[in-house]
Amino acid sequence: MNAIMTDFDFKHGSEPVPQKWEGLAELDRALAENRATEYRWKKAWADPINRIVMIVVFLLLAAFVAFVVINDLVIGH
Repeated sequence: MNAIMTDFDFKHGSEPVPQKWEGLAELDRALAENRATEYRWKKAWADPINRIVMIVVFLLLAAFVAFVVINDLVIGH
């Protein structure tokens, strides 16, 4: 077995290995993705056709939720 140590081994061998902060890296990615998502929403809202489609979709979802609630709680006795 060859036990020759280089200068690199002496300089870096005794230093503690820095820990990766996985939680902070994940938070950083989430913040970056949120900025990208916010930009996409703002860009979609600025386009008149996309705005109309978004309003129609949200109204349809709200109407469906209202239908389910009314059908289940009021009529469903």
